[in-house]
Amino acid sequence: MRFKRLMGILLMTLVFGACQAMSPTLVVMEVTREVPVTVFVTAAVLAEETESAQTPTTPPARTTPTIVPTATPDIFPTPVVGQVFVADQAFEFGRMFWIQPVNQVWILTTDADDKRVWQVFEDLFAEGMQEIDPSIVPPTGLFQPERGFGKLWRERPEIRNALGWALSEELGYNTRYEYHAGGTVNNEGEFVAGSGYHVIEDLDRRIYRFIEGAWTWEVTNSQ
Repeated sequence: MRFKRLMGILLMTLVFGACQAMSPTLVVMEVTREVPVTVFVTAAVLAEETESAQTPTTPPARTTPTIVPTATPDIFPTPVVGQVFVADQAFEFGRMFWIQPVNQVWILTTDADDKRVWQVFEDLFAEGMQEIDPSIVPPTGLFQPERGFGKLWRERPEIRNALGWALSEELGYNTRYEYHAGGTVNNEGEFVAGSGYHVIEDLDRRIYRFIEGAWTWEVTNSQ
């Protein structure tokens, strides 16, 4: 799964192949950290204090200590924030997202243990392929997914069973995307990359969080 590729693509100009796509904007969030201050007392000050203690005369004027800030750059990667074009379709038991910059289909389902499962597939649909199977007739009020969604849904019975029928037609739109890298700092003060998480906002302003490593997802009404 090439998730880190999405971070690189967002840092460049996003190219949207779909006709609905708009010119993306990229917003970089600066991460700052409180900078501690180290106080250095100059050797001249120490010498003056010593001389003053030994000689009972009027001491010379004291010198103000030199204050030098010690920089502590935040070694954690800055979150990637930008606009991406997605396709979105709700199903009876889950949801599908198509993420245009990486041409991937993200599938959200819930397993038998009520655990939320996030799966990622390359979108292998190409123009000229069968967009829909007319022999598959959905119940009244429900829909058969089309194009890239439909290809995965028809060719993988486990996905079809997990998702059920589509509740509406596929929608495409530009939306806010974020990637927050995960990781730790080792004993040498070096950053060690780990699993992060992706954030996508849908048209109803719901926030979907996709968690790497655990391969799960969650949804809230706010960040």
